[in-house]
Order: sequence, then structure tokens, then C-alpha cells
Amino acid sequence: MLVIGIPAFNEENNIAKIILKLQQLADKIIVCNDGSSDLTGHIAEKMGALVIQHNKNLGYGAAIRSLFLKAAEIDADILVAFDADGQHRIEDIERVLEPIKKQDADIVIGSRFLGQETNMPKHRKVGIKAITNLTNVSIDTKVTDSQSGFRAYNKKTLREIIPSESGMGVSTEIVIKASKKGLKIKEVPIKILYEGETSTHHPVSHGFLVILSKMKFISIEHPLKFYGMPGVIFLVIGLFFTVWTIQTFTETKQIFTNLALIGAGSTILGTMLQ
Repeated sequence: MLVIGIPAFNEENNIAKIILKLQQLADKIIVCNDGSSDLTGHIAEKMGALVIQHNKNLGYGAAIRSLFLKAAEIDADILVAFDADGQHRIEDIERVLEPIKKQDADIVIGSRFLGQETNMPKHRKVGIKAITNLTNVSIDTKVTDSQSGFRAYNKKTLREIIPSESGMGVSTEIVIKASKKGLKIKEVPIKILYEGETSTHHPVSHGFLVILSKMKFISIEHPLKFYGMPGVIFLVIGLFFTVWTIQTFTETKQIFTNLALIGAGSTILGTMLQ
């Protein structure tokens, strides 16, 4: 069963026409109405979609989590995540489905940068590529667009991954968890329909939240890398200032408080991080 999941927040202007087009392809359409204050949920229900209601806006990641759980509950074979803002093209769905149908991938990401030019605003392109490079440090299969929301997931992925991030960091979270579990990730090129600055997420806050999410996952999945190296650095600093304090006391019979405090503090912090 092919399920298309749509995270939606105040998308009453787009949701009906998107559902109408998707009904020609999907066996089931799920809309997560993430606390919309407009008629998004009501319209989706009238159009025949299965609607998950969030009483308040919980964030993009929370909507993706709800879509994952509902798709697994109804025993979907494939879940395609498709945005409600009108930027994704219906004709690209088959492209993201093909590797899963051929059993070449567990997750397929629709990449905006794979072998093609994009009319994405320059500041967004720079930010997304920076986040993608950061993500690639922690995964085996390198990707070109870790922040793309246009993706396909097979049944194995729906069984093994439950997203926990509530914000935009969920895209990075899923990729990192998939890599850790040995799931096969593949990218295919897609085109995005940009009409001005249509993203509802400020690029600076989006990037900051994703980087915080990335740091959290490094601390969980690679604790030695996240805590160990800084711990060693602080221990070295602490040792340096401690030796300096002792040497100064030996020569002058005086303890310089600033040097002693830096030495003691760095040593304690370094020990705590080990």
C-alpha cells in the first residue's frame, strides 16, 4: 500500500488541489494538521484524507513523527513525505518511488542539488549545503541534500525508525538513525517550484535549530567524539595552568589566584567530560 503523508500548517489555500492530484497515485493520503488556525484540517477531511489532528502547533518534526506512526499502524508498504506548500511536483513522486520498488534503497531523498541547477534563493542554498556537509560527517552514505522533505520510506524504515525531533532537525535525525541501523539511503534529482520566498521557516533560525539537533545526535551516537576530545583539551589546559601556578609559587612564594582558578576549573571540567 502506497501512502502519501502531508505535514500541514495553515495550508488551506493549497491542501485541496494537492490532495486532488495525489489521489490519482496513492492508496491512502494522510494529512497531519499541525495545529492550524485555518480550515486545513476540515478541507483535508472533506477531500477524503485520513487526518491526524494536533491541537496546537508542535512543529514539522512532530508532524513527521505522527505520519510515521500512522503509516506503520495502517501497515503501509511505502510512505512518501510530501510538503503542503505547493513546491513539490507530483510528477517527481514516481522518481523517488522507483529505487524502493526495485529494492535498491530503504530511504530515497529527493535532492534539489543532484546534477542540476536550482533556482533556490542563494542564502538558503548556502545554509542547506553547510548543514548537509555537517550531516555527512556522521553518516556512511554521503548525501547532497540532507534537508529535503520530499522523501520515500519503505516498511522496514517505518518499523525501525521513530523520529523524536519536533523541529526541522528531524530530517537530519532520520538520516543519521538510518545510517546507524544500516538502512540503504539513495538520492534522486527533483525540481522545486520556487515562487519568491515561500518557506515559512526563517533560514537563520532553521539552520540554528538543525545544528543544535545535529550536536545532540553527535553527543548521543558518538559520545567519545563529542565529550572526549573537549575533555582532553580542558585537561591539557588545566595541567598547563596548574604547572604554571606551581612554578610561580616556587619562584615567588606567592599563589596567583587567577592562574590557580583556571587550572583547577579546567581540570575539573575536563575530568567531568571524560
